[in-house]
Amino acid sequence: MKKILLVLLLAATAQISIAQDFKKLKNAVIITKWEDAKTEVDKLANDPKVKDKPEFYYYQARIYASIFKDATLRAKYPKSNEVAATALEKYASMDAGFAKIKEFGGVEPYFDMYATYFQLGVNVFNEKSWLPAAESFVKAIKYIDIIIQNKWAASPTLTMDTTALLYTGYSYQNANQMDDAAKYYSRLADSKVNEAIYLDLYRFLAQHYTKTNNESSFFKYLALGREVYPKEAWDEYEVDFIDTNYDLAKKTSLYDTEDAAGKLNEEKYLRFGDLFVNVKNKEKDLDSASQVKYTLKAADAFQKAYQKNSANAAAIFNVGVIYYNIFGEYDDKVSTNIRTLRAMSTANEEEFAAKKAAAKTPQAKAAVNKAAADKLAAAQAPLKQLNAAIDVDLQKNIDLSIDALEKSFVALKGKSEKTKRDNNLLNNCVRYLANLYEIKRNKFRGKDPQKYDMYEAKYKEFDALQNSFN
Repeated sequence: MKKILLVLLLAATAQISIAQDFKKLKNAVIITKWEDAKTEVDKLANDPKVKDKPEFYYYQARIYASIFKDATLRAKYPKSNEVAATALEKYASMDAGFAKIKEFGGVEPYFDMYATYFQLGVNVFNEKSWLPAAESFVKAIKYIDIIIQNKWAASPTLTMDTTALLYTGYSYQNANQMDDAAKYYSRLADSKVNEAIYLDLYRFLAQHYTKTNNESSFFKYLALGREVYPKEAWDEYEVDFIDTNYDLAKKTSLYDTEDAAGKLNEEKYLRFGDLFVNVKNKEKDLDSASQVKYTLKAADAFQKAYQKNSANAAAIFNVGVIYYNIFGEYDDKVSTNIRTLRAMSTANEEEFAAKKAAAKTPQAKAAVNKAAADKLAAAQAPLKQLNAAIDVDLQKNIDLSIDALEKSFVALKGKSEKTKRDNNLLNNCVRYLANLYEIKRNKFRGKDPQKYDMYEAKYKEFDALQNSFN
């Protein structure tokens, strides 16, 4: 019996001793004597009987968080943040739902950790130490999230610290840690923040997920961007994603499907036009027939952009240039064939020169000349027929180019205020048109005076305007 009483007495004595130590510790906290409080809490930390007491871990966190907050003490005790963080983790695991935190002394440890980490982040952010800044902001966010989730913040409607999240995203972005930047920007975008300062983070997410070929995330944040910033040119980002990450077959199928369904607007037609016109540069293994196919598809897209907006002079100018270039390719083929025809004629003359010299009678000379002419005609016939067929396509593309360039010219000339780009387009329009009308005029020289005069007048009209737009 005496032994039992002795054990109980020793236990009671221990409890009294712990209570006295806690009293000293609490008094030091009340008067904010943090080093004294540290001494007391460090003594308690060596007592195994406090290891199961959430109150101990609360005060350990309270004291070390306060030391961490004080710049002088923080320098003296550089691991104070680590002790505080570990104590808060242990405390949270022992006090479910923070039921006793106000009883123990309040939520100051969480606010101290948040505020200190945030300020440290700002300090090194201003020094452009991007990764250390990001790491401090991440820790600040950890504590402010706990504060907000438990409704300890002054505003009960607060859902996140947008400033800390934005700083974290900026820091990781500047440190070239793009996946981490996207993680923190995404939290902001998910909440549909829509002040002007946040536009760039939506742009970043669209570009980041384009580079990483993350289709689901790209279209998620593209949709959010469109919703909160409807005036931004999101179609450019969408077509850029398509151009970067889809193969040619998928791009073509998407365009054809959305075109047929009437889902493409002016901007998308323009972007698809750019995409298709550059196919021959990107797809090195494409055969010539496929290159022509996509060049014409580009013209179709630009034409439809112009149909959506007849003031879009650049779109219809692109159509004109595409057909002008196609005309040029046909013209090169005709020129090559003409040189071949001339070479055939020269070779024929050389072949029959000796025979013509040897012919002594008019009848013999006539026979040689006829044989030479017949042979030349037979040799040249296929090329002449080919040139005639090419000329049909050549003239068709000249007419298509003229039609588009004149529409562009009219749209640009009618503008009251012209940009440098407008004037460059005008000068190119008149240059191309003068050249095309000169070709049309020459085709009817000595054949159809009426058409010759008509095209001559058009040629003079545009030739006179060359380099006149400044």
